[in-house]
Amino acid sequence: MSFTKWNFFMTIVGIFSFFFDIGVDLWISFKYFQQELYLFGLLTIFFALVSTLIVQAFSYTWFKDDFMEGSDESMKCILIIHLFLAGTLLRYWYAVKHGYRATQDQRRQDREDTKKKAVYDLTDLSMLRCFKTYLESTPQFILQLYILMEHGQITIFQYISVMVSIFSISWCTVDYQMSLRKSLPGQKGISLGLPLLTYTCYKFFTLTSWIVSVVFLLTCNTYIFAGLVTLLGVAGFCWAWRQDTDFCKTKGMEILYRAVVGIILIFTFFNVKGSKTRIPISVYYSVRCFCTSGILGLCFFLRPVFARTFIFEVLSIATVVTLGLGILSLILYYACFHPTLHCLGQPKGDTVDGITCKDQSRITNFIMP
Repeated sequence: MSFTKWNFFMTIVGIFSFFFDIGVDLWISFKYFQQELYLFGLLTIFFALVSTLIVQAFSYTWFKDDFMEGSDESMKCILIIHLFLAGTLLRYWYAVKHGYRATQDQRRQDREDTKKKAVYDLTDLSMLRCFKTYLESTPQFILQLYILMEHGQITIFQYISVMVSIFSISWCTVDYQMSLRKSLPGQKGISLGLPLLTYTCYKFFTLTSWIVSVVFLLTCNTYIFAGLVTLLGVAGFCWAWRQDTDFCKTKGMEILYRAVVGIILIFTFFNVKGSKTRIPISVYYSVRCFCTSGILGLCFFLRPVFARTFIFEVLSIATVVTLGLGILSLILYYACFHPTLHCLGQPKGDTVDGITCKDQSRITNFIMP
């Protein structure tokens, strides 16, 4: 396991990003209320609050699992911190502390142990960011894009802002994948250069196409949008249940975990058991192509106000093109660049089950994209 000064620097950046996200949520909510868009303001707060509560629940559970032999007083302090919704900050504190020691301590044995702790801290944070991205950032972004399309003219600056937001969501998924593979014994990470670029393009293009499609559906009919999202979420939850995931040690948290997986699967594919993904991922993106085609067809049939504009025609073409590019990038990545292709004696798939990791066993049971 490696932990570099660059990893330590990015941890510091993550702390500032954490506070920046809170500030942005408050500012956006305030602007909605100021413009008398009370429903949108309440939805923004709702997504932020629910995602924060879920993240705190998982964070505290992981602390409890890791410090099962620790003092009761320590766990009480950790519980209080999480009740004040500051669990993520506590994890950043541990990541900074262990990361600083890992980059400064020159004693080999101590340094290796500290590096391992620092890598695990970053992996936990990456997992929590992944949850927060798909529980809060992505729904909020869909809401903002809908408001831009339905209630106002989109400027060049707003287009740039939209692209940055989509890239941020995509990169969070890529960063999670890189952090997870770094922390798993016996797993080769994504190589820099063309493999990383291909995987990033796969996530970026497929997410871009789907988010724009979902916003199109929202402008056409709110009820159909709600029905489709609910159907996909329930299907994802049932699939996670059928996979018999064993990420959490308690039944209640495992059900919550499967529900979160179901929400994530609305937007992007994840392998929840580390098994071979050829059939599931083929089915997933076949359904994605069918849904995207159906949404575009519905828009041309119903012809809402936005669907009569030139921008809609451009975005419709872009939706089809990005979906095609995303699937091509996916095929190229799994055919040529997937890490297991270059590991002798390992099956060609996202195999993570069966790997022993005494220090952090939950990592081996976590979702792998």
